Amino acid sequence: MRVQNRMHGHQPRKRFSQNFLHDASYIARIVQAIDPRPADHVLEIGPGMGALTGPLIEAAGRLAAVEIDRDLAARLRERFPADRLGLVEGDALRIDWSSFLSQAGGKVRVVGNLPYHVSTPLLFALLPAAGFVADQHFMLQREVVDRMVAEPGGKEYGRLSVMLQVRYRMFRLFHVPPGAFMPAPAVTSSIVRMVPIHQEELPTFDGRAFSRVVAAAFSQRRKTLRNALMSVLTEQQIRDAQVDPGARAETLDSQAFVRLSLRVLPEA
Repeated sequence: MRVQNRMHGHQPRKRFSQNFLHDASYIARIVQAIDPRPADHVLEIGPGMGALTGPLIEAAGRLAAVEIDRDLAARLRERFPADRLGLVEGDALRIDWSSFLSQAGGKVRVVGNLPYHVSTPLLFALLPAAGFVADQHFMLQREVVDRMVAEPGGKEYGRLSVMLQVRYRMFRLFHVPPGAFMPAPAVTSSIVRMVPIHQEELPTFDGRAFSRVVAAAFSQRRKTLRNALMSVLTEQQIRDAQVDPGARAETLDSQAFVRLSLRVLPEA
């Protein structure tokens, strides 16, 4: 009953992993970190009860948002006029983000308190649209952010690290404790900033080949690349990429995986 009162009658839905930010000090800190400016193209994924939505609109003037929960979408439409909040009601995982963001008329600043159960799929879904993005600020489970920013050689370093670090520069900003949410989750959250690498700085490679190599390399972390990549690359091809076949995946940076992907023969 207390949760219902704090949420003004809305019962948080477990299937959407709803944990609503309510701590004013952390709301202010997050908005300050994003630093939205007038005329910025800002998109919020999963605005929920609008804790960040209001301050973001106040700073930027207008906001686009995607919300899957119909009840919350209705509440947001009642609270914010259409000329201040452009609301799309739908599943963020089903959106063609390249097409969606290209309509903004400028680079988009993406913000979101992402539900834990869809965070990784959504990060991958946004990857192809990075060229339309100015920056991304997400609140995620601390362990997910640890993996996103991990450096080669650590136990957190893995497929997620490599796939994102080849396209973004990433910065962990600060942690947000469970008590800042209602209901309180069982985990600590972290704020991460993701800044797309400029197109002219990106290496040229085939994204599908890159994904194949990274997935195969981390599918069995204890195996050497010689064994882990045997279905994708020969030992000589690994050497030709200036990579030691006896190394393990977690020791390679994203650029080494780029070189490996360039040795993959096109699929028939």
